[in-house]
Amino acid sequence: MNCVDLKQTCRSVYNYAHAERKAWLESRKSFVNRCSIVSEYIIPADTPFPNYNNQAKALTEAKNKLPHLKLVNAQTLQQVLKRLDKAWSDFLKMPERGFPRFRPKNRFRSFVFPQLLKNCLDNGRVKLPSIGWIRIKQSRPFPVGFIPKQFQIVRKASGYYLMIIFQSQESVPDPIPGKISLGIDAGIESFIATSSSELIKSPKFLTRALKKLKILQRRLKKKIKGSSNWLKLQNKIARFHEKIANTRRDWLFKIAHYLCDQADNIFVEDINFKSWSKGCARKQSLDSGIGGFINDILPFICWKRGKYYLKVDKNYTSQICSNCGQHTGKKALSQRLHVCPKCHHTESRDTNAAKIIRDRGLVAVGHTVPEKRDNAVLGVSPMSDCRKKACGDDATGVKQLTLFNLVGNL
Repeated sequence: MNCVDLKQTCRSVYNYAHAERKAWLESRKSFVNRCSIVSEYIIPADTPFPNYNNQAKALTEAKNKLPHLKLVNAQTLQQVLKRLDKAWSDFLKMPERGFPRFRPKNRFRSFVFPQLLKNCLDNGRVKLPSIGWIRIKQSRPFPVGFIPKQFQIVRKASGYYLMIIFQSQESVPDPIPGKISLGIDAGIESFIATSSSELIKSPKFLTRALKKLKILQRRLKKKIKGSSNWLKLQNKIARFHEKIANTRRDWLFKIAHYLCDQADNIFVEDINFKSWSKGCARKQSLDSGIGGFINDILPFICWKRGKYYLKVDKNYTSQICSNCGQHTGKKALSQRLHVCPKCHHTESRDTNAAKIIRDRGLVAVGHTVPEKRDNAVLGVSPMSDCRKKACGDDATGVKQLTLFNLVGNL
């Protein structure tokens, strides 16, 4: 069985288990004294809800009737059921996220091997459970001294990718505050502003590509849906979107390294960027990827390079003068210049806020702040654990994520 057939089998198990849960709910909606005119689900009243444990047990019995299920690793199918169970539990906790949906071909793109075989790595190839050896385009050598713990195969527009999670038993200490500090403010006109009076603008990768994307979408509209030309053009559009995403991600990593070169301590605002994606600046925030940069990429790079990362309180950062600490009041979004009525200090609104963020971070870590800014509101929120956020592991181990392109057995 190759990766395409394995993905199709996992998708069919997901959809069948989802249909089983949905039918159980629909059967409980029937009235006692009457039924629907069209049709009705008939499931005995004493039948328990098909949760993960019941469906995992039924999956073992289904392998005797469906031989093709035996060709797939059992733990891989269990991970599919766990993914469905998580989707249902998230829906019950947060109904606004929407009811779980069935997965068509283009919406089920990955499957996991949670337990690996011994000696499963070799130069240019890996050994997958129930599949065997597969050739890969190995872009980097495997890390020495790390133990491979998990494989995940992801399908993208450019092909199949293998994500390998490695684990090390070495303990990694938490970064400690250093001498040089840098405050970062997420801007609207600019991507970020730093406390060193630097404004970094986003290249707007998607905005620059909208003209070409509009032409491709117009061609796609004229094609017959499901035809060969329609599928080819759709794949071309997907590759174009993937190129934009890769270019943006590469630029964000370079910016994170650039900021870490300047300081030992990085302080940012504790902002809910989900609200940004729904507000007036939604297009700019989604195009720049500011949320993923502040919450994921920058903490990971700081942890990797031993820099101290801290989130501070976001309130009133744009309303306080960084020179004298005077509260200047709320400003409209169109007002991009900070002018203090007390000391007449004038500078960019975003860089002024970045300096306030830096001062709040210094107070949080116990460093001294100049007296002329002692009147500023120096609140601080609890520090986020950047190691857990970046690597998903505790202090006793490190997990490293490596991507390789699959070229064989597809």
